[in-house]
Formats: sequence, structure tokens, C-alpha cells
Amino acid sequence: MSPRPDGRARPAPRKRPTPLVRSVQRRQLALRTAAPIFAALGDETRLRLITALCAGGAFSITQLTSGTRITRQAVTKHLLVLADAGLVRDVKVGRERLWEFEPGRLDEARRSLEVIAQQWDHALAKLKAAVEG
Repeated sequence: MSPRPDGRARPAPRKRPTPLVRSVQRRQLALRTAAPIFAALGDETRLRLITALCAGGAFSITQLTSGTRITRQAVTKHLLVLADAGLVRDVKVGRERLWEFEPGRLDEARRSLEVIAQQWDHALAKLKAAVEG
């Protein structure tokens, strides 16, 4: 390798990652981006809110707390966690703030779970082959 005009050695050219490495990196990125979704869904109250919002339409805090023992402040706090994870969004209608389900991020989480399921299927098939072979 020839030195640069200033006498310093040239850095070695970077190798491009193999398809396997790129695939692993993509899966790791998908899981990293899905982690906040799973964390947000890890609370029973937030799961109930998502279930209510999945019914369709936009709901106010008052509507979401109707018939429950949870306060409006607590629901607001949980909705903000869900919003940070990209699972819900708020829409301002006049003076009222309505909340609605945002399905895109949940689809990302589902795809992450499918990747994990495929990895388990592959690992179990290898184990079966090793045991039976």
C-alpha cells in the first residue's frame, strides 16, 4: 500500500458486509425499533386502551375513561406512552383532543415477531436434524 503524499499510510479499504451480515443487521434494527412498541404494550391498562381504540374511530379521554375506575390523568399518561411508541395519535377537534389507533407501528411489531418465529423454526429444525441424524 503506497503512502499518501503527506507520508501517512492509506487506510485499508472497507469490506462490504456479506448478505448474511446485512440480514442480521436488518433483523437487529427491526427488533430495536420494535422494542418501544413491546414496552408500551407491556402494561395492562395500555393494552385495554389499544383494544378500545382498535374498535375504530377517535375517542376523547372522557369516552376512554367512561365505565372504568381509572382517572383521566392516568389515561392521558398512558396515551402519551402509546403515542411515543407510535401506536396512537391525537387529533384536535375544536377544544377537544381525540385519540385514535395508528396501525402501522403494530404491523412493524408483528413483522418482528414473525422474524423471531422464523429464527426459532430454523433453530428447532437444526436441533431435530442433529438429534435424528
